[in-house]
Amino acid sequence: MKRTFGTNFLASKSLRVLKAFNRRNVAMVGTAMLLAGCQVIPKTETVSTTPAATPTPQPSQTALPTDATRHRVALLVPMGGTASEVGQSLANATTMALIDTNASNLRITTYDTSRGAAAAARQAITDGNRLILGPLLADNVPAVQAAARPANVPSIAFSNDSSVASPDVFVMGHIPEQSIRRTVEYARRNGSNSFAALLPEGDYGQRSYNALQNSLRDYGGNLIAFERYARGNTSIVGAAQRLRQAGGYDTVLIADGARLAIQAAGQIRSQGAEGTRLLGTELWSGEAAITQSSTVNGALFSAVSDTRFRRFADSYEARFGAKPYRIATLGYDAVLLTLRIAQDWQVGDNFPTNRLYDRGGFLGVDGPFRFARSGVAQRALEVREVRGNQVVAVDAAPRSFGN
Repeated sequence: MKRTFGTNFLASKSLRVLKAFNRRNVAMVGTAMLLAGCQVIPKTETVSTTPAATPTPQPSQTALPTDATRHRVALLVPMGGTASEVGQSLANATTMALIDTNASNLRITTYDTSRGAAAAARQAITDGNRLILGPLLADNVPAVQAAARPANVPSIAFSNDSSVASPDVFVMGHIPEQSIRRTVEYARRNGSNSFAALLPEGDYGQRSYNALQNSLRDYGGNLIAFERYARGNTSIVGAAQRLRQAGGYDTVLIADGARLAIQAAGQIRSQGAEGTRLLGTELWSGEAAITQSSTVNGALFSAVSDTRFRRFADSYEARFGAKPYRIATLGYDAVLLTLRIAQDWQVGDNFPTNRLYDRGGFLGVDGPFRFARSGVAQRALEVREVRGNQVVAVDAAPRSFGN
């Protein structure tokens, strides 16, 4: 489980490039090689219930080897429970990044948050880790931060909840507010003037509402009406009917996944309102269902480009025998980001957090991104349109950040 690798990166003039792939590593990698070359060390705990047979001190079975040349980085993800498959996918992706780059200056240790995020974070700090990748869930961030902040250890969280960001918590997930903003901006440039919205009850719906309001404030346009509904039942159908009866708009944002959006679209685009433009969110990305229903034909939504993800997914499946979760790219890119910064990071020192604010940004599997002063990752998104049985990009993602 302990094999060292060298780093390999390319830099551009205005964009720090995180090398996404090495073609030599796309071929199938055997299980034995993965087990031998894996730098991601699962953390386990051993509890002794009897006195030691001898007073001679013995090293702990869970103690990490002493490092003089490698940075200690903790990966905090759920390895058990309902989110275990997502956690494993993220862990596998970090392994891929280490192998693809021949990284020799990082030691990444996996800590299972399904048994308690606070305990996992405390153990990570005790083990001397100077950076945390994770956690996955926004609800776990406060517990991790409580353990990490006194030790000056920052976290790069995989959450998409911008509200948990702080000077020492960086949010790397795909933010729904950014997707809505990008789509509204494009829709305004292409004839949309009066908007309505279908919003699920709860945090996601409120964030979507705020994002729509802020986007219309910045790009123009009016919010004519909105309806809220409860997820998990057919209330979205009733909400869509009420919205159609209200009328007065030309564009409707449906802030939910493909299955519920299709149910709502059939109601919104009925009885003479077939020309209503529909907008989705980043939740539609990768959803095959939206290409199988004519009710959402012509709908727009924004997401990161899948160009590099397709190659990533092929390489992942060749190595691990399964398809990755879409979020797995965050684990891969987080390691590449760490390696890029590690070039000027002295082993044993605090992580140089200020270097995450590079205005030129970074390039990963999910395209260009950079961290705003808020600690939230800003991403370059493409606008997509549903056209029959396919989804096509109608406005490409910017290749870099202008300022």
